[in-house]
Amino acid sequence: MTPVKILLVDDHTLMREGIASMLQHIEFVQIVGKVESGEDAINAAQSMQPDIILMDIVMKGMSGIEATRWIKEQNPDIKVILLSSEVSKDYITLGAKAGINGYLPKNVNKEGLVEAIRKVNAGEKYFSPSIMEIVFENFYEQESSNKKPTKKNTDLSNREMEVLEQVALGKSNKEVADALFISVKTVETHKTNILSKLGLKNTAELVKYAIKNNIIEL
Repeated sequence: MTPVKILLVDDHTLMREGIASMLQHIEFVQIVGKVESGEDAINAAQSMQPDIILMDIVMKGMSGIEATRWIKEQNPDIKVILLSSEVSKDYITLGAKAGINGYLPKNVNKEGLVEAIRKVNAGEKYFSPSIMEIVFENFYEQESSNKKPTKKNTDLSNREMEVLEQVALGKSNKEVADALFISVKTVETHKTNILSKLGLKNTAELVKYAIKNNIIEL
């Protein structure tokens, strides 16, 4: 059986080495690299061409979710399983939008981790039971709540729409970056593109646009 090439991404050395130790005697697994940041993950994905990346979410600099988005754009065949000490609806939603193939809590045991690798490598999605519980809760909440009015069609991307909504709610660039797990510089770039596409001059006009087009509610 051809080994499944695994890249480990976590900014804590103990976590990287712990996962590597957990997997070192699994016959079908080959650890091809261990890096400590989202930026390093993007570079390693290009050079090492792993089959699966086990990716931390919260890291210094670029988040694991933003790194996943970049990696998927460059090579959609590389599969990504998120590992997080905090399991939240926001992480799951943003991870899904970025194209993740699985999501596990960091307290997953060896058997759970190996099962996730097997299934994701076989082309399936894998989410731990605790993750699936949150997914179903979110689904039923959405089904039972009234949907917002349809947003006016624009040339904005989904990410730009998310930034627009956050900015229109009065959040600072740093707060938007934290909420969407992207860098402040990325937020600034999105804001510039949004203003240009919509023909607006400043944040005040952006807020008025968001209210007028039911992007936010007062």
